[in-house]
Amino acid sequence: MGMDLPPAPVPTASAIRRALARARDGKPLDEAEATVLLHARGEQLAALARHAGRVRDAGLAAAGRPGLITYSRKVFIPLTRLCRDRCGYCTFVTVPGRLESPYLSPDQVLAIARQGAALGCKEALFTLGDQPEDRWRQARDWLDASGYDSTLSYLRAMAVRVLEETGLLPHLNPGVLSWQDFQRLKPVAPSMGMMLETTAGRLFTDKGGPHYGSPDKDPAVRLRVLEDAGRSAVPFTTGILIGIGETPAERAESIFAIRRVAREYGGIQEVIVQNFRAKPDTRMRGVPDAGLEDLAATIAVARLVLGPAMRIQAPPNLIGDQYRLVLAAGIDDWGGVSPLTPDHVNPERPWPQIDALAARTAEAGLTLAERLTIYPGYQREPWLDPRLAGHVAALADPATGLARPRARPAGLPWQEPDGGWGEAAGRTDLHVTIDTAGRTADRRDDFTEVYGDWAEVATRLAPAGAGGGARGAVAAGPAPLRRDVAAALRAAERDPAGITDRQALALLGADGPELTALAALADSVRRDTVGDDITYVVTRNINFTNVCYTGCRFCAFAQRRTDADAYTLSLGQIGDRAAEAWQAGATEVCMQGGIHPDLPGTAYFDIAAEVRGRCPDLHIHAFSPMEVMNGSARTGLPVREWLVRAREAGVGSLPGTAAEILDDDVRWVLTKGKLPAAAWTEVITTAHGLGIPTTATMMYGHVDTPAHWVAHLRVIRRIQEQTGGFTEFVLLPFVHASAPIYLAGLARPGPTRRENRAVHAVSRLMLHGAISNIQCSWVKLGPDGCRDVLCGGVNDIGGTLMEETISRMAGSAHGSFKTISDLAGLVAPTGRPLRQRTTLYGHPPAERLAAAAASDGVCESVRAGRPTLPLLAP
Repeated sequence: MGMDLPPAPVPTASAIRRALARARDGKPLDEAEATVLLHARGEQLAALARHAGRVRDAGLAAAGRPGLITYSRKVFIPLTRLCRDRCGYCTFVTVPGRLESPYLSPDQVLAIARQGAALGCKEALFTLGDQPEDRWRQARDWLDASGYDSTLSYLRAMAVRVLEETGLLPHLNPGVLSWQDFQRLKPVAPSMGMMLETTAGRLFTDKGGPHYGSPDKDPAVRLRVLEDAGRSAVPFTTGILIGIGETPAERAESIFAIRRVAREYGGIQEVIVQNFRAKPDTRMRGVPDAGLEDLAATIAVARLVLGPAMRIQAPPNLIGDQYRLVLAAGIDDWGGVSPLTPDHVNPERPWPQIDALAARTAEAGLTLAERLTIYPGYQREPWLDPRLAGHVAALADPATGLARPRARPAGLPWQEPDGGWGEAAGRTDLHVTIDTAGRTADRRDDFTEVYGDWAEVATRLAPAGAGGGARGAVAAGPAPLRRDVAAALRAAERDPAGITDRQALALLGADGPELTALAALADSVRRDTVGDDITYVVTRNINFTNVCYTGCRFCAFAQRRTDADAYTLSLGQIGDRAAEAWQAGATEVCMQGGIHPDLPGTAYFDIAAEVRGRCPDLHIHAFSPMEVMNGSARTGLPVREWLVRAREAGVGSLPGTAAEILDDDVRWVLTKGKLPAAAWTEVITTAHGLGIPTTATMMYGHVDTPAHWVAHLRVIRRIQEQTGGFTEFVLLPFVHASAPIYLAGLARPGPTRRENRAVHAVSRLMLHGAISNIQCSWVKLGPDGCRDVLCGGVNDIGGTLMEETISRMAGSAHGSFKTISDLAGLVAPTGRPLRQRTTLYGHPPAERLAAAAASDGVCESVRAGRPTLPLLAP
């Protein structure tokens, strides 16, 4: 290859003995100790294997399968052997001139799958190169001629056909995927995979390295894929490839990187430890094979580091006759074995016969058992999409989750949930009883698992106090000096929108007289921009379901379908609530809900159409960017086309929620599985391009810092300058009381009163000339907090809401609706006039104003004599 291996220090025998003693005693290993143990050979390797085997056996016993070594009976479907990468060891990838066709045809795919089903296979392993259409014109032409916009679209279609026509369970190995790709593929495959291979960046960046010239082999990119799989609740297979030029320390680093992702998201269902075997006709044909003792040591170290619960496998066709050695090192799975198709990645090394594999396993005192492509612990929501539950159940042993003995796959229909929106279910009166009876408990009973490993999440945070005393700060900025505040104020007076990031940060640190001056300046800018009117809208929030498995760590609203506080409204109930709102004088309904696993992507259209049919003149402000992405993924429609359909159904504008903080380092701590910042921006800008206006939001005061607020405001302004589609900017202080991330001790208890005043004022300055309307949230700030910011740049107080369940579930103590009289009382001390507006800041017609005045802006069914009680039910 022409690439020199960095010299690796060889540990002393005493260093290995010390590390072995820690392994023997069950003490956790660090990377340095793991690196030392990778050198174990001879008797030291035997001792290492004993310790690892003990951990493996404990894990099998805990899983209820003592002594069972699993495998998956599969067929290998090489959908395409074209790839945009150029790995130095790969014999699977070829060039178009050596293929009859760039892709297997549907008939070829189904022929392989049917033969496999006839032989009792249960897994269809789709293997293919990364995005070949980006490199090969022949691939692009074939896809265009066949009616597919990408390789992944074709893969999705073939997975559905395999499910429907053969009953085999697809396991997808398409290489690097984005968060959006996972959303699109999850409903058609119980599991997916991609080898990490190594975290050694030099093997990717240095000329002559095995991954040089292969854009998809950047370790940072591949780690992001592992994380996105976990964020998307996709059961995922990954692993390392040893002997390709990495050092022992780099190998240990790779194992620890996998452990970090596995702990944080829980989505890695198995780890492969694969040994490099040189292949002819590749650049690395002259590189020595990885030794089998090296493989055994790596398996044992992986077992000790990853722990008893991780399933660890080694391919049985790459180990010669060393079954006993590999089993002793701590594997508990042989991976996929095919009675039909060759290993297309290692075609020179045939699979062992399954009977022979069982015999070799038995010689080691263990028993071979067949599993499915999705492991037992993942055969449930949120890991298994409901559209696949029947396919998995048809093949799974209900007692163990392994493959059911003598089960034969048969095709079953795959489809989006039909019949549109379902029946009402659960606590559908939560919008009222949240104020009278409260929530059932302060947290879900799956608190310790659904959000990932809290200790691992905490490693992403800066040390406590680093953010100026704010617990859980992701990054810290220097405390501004008072002369900096004065200078920033002078700059803002000259050009409010022209202040630098440093000046904005200085202003966000203002206190005392400086804060008073900042608020006065922001209020002066507000007055010059929109006048003195304080506006509000008569609206009703309709949160049509709180069933959601996204796993946002700040969200106290989301429930599993079986939780006591879970509910889903029927389509008729949604329409009834909209009709009540119209009768009460509303000009708008705001509709958002959880990402319900049964929700078809077209249900959003049904909801909008129901409301428009009942109340044709009621403005429909509905569906966050997260919901848009969910609908797009589930329907297979591009975002633009999905939004066009939503508008045709009646949607008039989108809430710009799900923004939180538009910085992925913060988002992945805060939300776990919500859409990335780039995806939020894509939805918003696409909507604006179609003429669909949106709001913009920022939720702050959790694990973020003022530097993140400034950056977020810059993003919002940049979008507005490009599109002009934002109607207002809404600031949402973090409500902590029942937020999981606060209960776990990782977030602070929301922003301070000083911070609320400063960030509303700075938002007015930084968005000056771009967004005219700055809105505060009475739900989160309360009356006093609202009056503070209304004197510091804010001109809008949101709406009457009629039902506000999301913040109340999180612990807001300010009720779930405000009458017009309440709002008038709130703003009266400011001395400014209160004016009703429409969604787009126009003037409501006289008929709407009269209806709102008659009801005081809230429908009778919501406000009838209801006291506000503590959040938790007694």
